[in-house]
Amino acid sequence: MEKFQIQFSGLKPGTYSFDFDLDNSFFEHYRVDDVTDSKVSVHADMEKEDRMLIFHFDIGGNITVACDRCGDPLIMKLKGEQNLIVKLGDHNEEESEEVLVIMESESRFDISQFLYENVCLMIPVYRVHGNNSQGISLCNPDILKKLEELKESHVPDPRWEVLNKLRENK
Repeated sequence: MEKFQIQFSGLKPGTYSFDFDLDNSFFEHYRVDDVTDSKVSVHADMEKEDRMLIFHFDIGGNITVACDRCGDPLIMKLKGEQNLIVKLGDHNEEESEEVLVIMESESRFDISQFLYENVCLMIPVYRVHGNNSQGISLCNPDILKKLEELKESHVPDPRWEVLNKLRENK
């Protein structure tokens, strides 16, 4: 993860730009099993001040995950912006989601953890194929058919009937 280390020591105050690609190896490093393919680009602008680094990240691209309904690959588009303020101080501390304090003696800052967390937050919790223009699901039709068959053949356990009646009487 060396390429995500930003050397700020020795830089004069001003704005600097960086570009990163988050490919499969990035997610493998963090042991993310549900991302099977990734083509995410990050453009970072860093404004260096005397005792502070101000980052602005533009994140965009595609990741491939398994559909929660049918299990087939699902390509999801990611697009977002994030800001991060890194203050130089006498201790390490996370003041908030967007403000970190690092030791003044540090000469570089690793942005990989910040990128990982923010990209993961951009991925929806419920990931399913959408519908086409006729309202028909784009999920694997064989799997949808099998799910329907299983739903129809399911007989509820009679022990739950008593609890269902209690819920209905409220």
